Amino acid sequence: MSDQKPPRLATDERTTVLALLQFQRDSMVRKVTGVGDESARRQLVGSGTTLLWLVRHMAGAELRWVVNRFAGEDVEIVDEIDPGDTLADAVAAYRGTWARVDAIVAATPSLEEHSRIDVGATPVNLRWILMHLLEETARHAGHADILREQLDGDTGR
Repeated sequence: MSDQKPPRLATDERTTVLALLQFQRDSMVRKVTGVGDESARRQLVGSGTTLLWLVRHMAGAELRWVVNRFAGEDVEIVDEIDPGDTLADAVAAYRGTWARVDAIVAATPSLEEHSRIDVGATPVNLRWILMHLLEETARHAGHADILREQLDGDTGR
């Protein structure tokens, strides 16, 4: 896998954050591309984290934070990995969340708009949610990078 660099932009905040989030999303998918289902389920670290779980988790995180908490829509979030789950299905579901999330973000006039469902004592706005997803996606893409390197030596963003 070739190492890809994040986009360098001199533009507005929303465009920059969304471009960097998309880069991290794509990095996560690149990390699992070419991995078979058996390998994607391998638990190579003490926490039991797997490549399949990471992809499923990130789809759930975007749905939970943007679709459910920010937009206030009911959404089914699958947290468990079933025996019949495939990595290809998880990646397709993850990619499917991007369009839904991006449409909500595009339809929101200001990053200052607050979440419709508060979690905890301090309300959050769309800016915070997007920054949180950016950091969580980057962190988990790093986890995927380590797992992939342990599986077959492949590295790169």
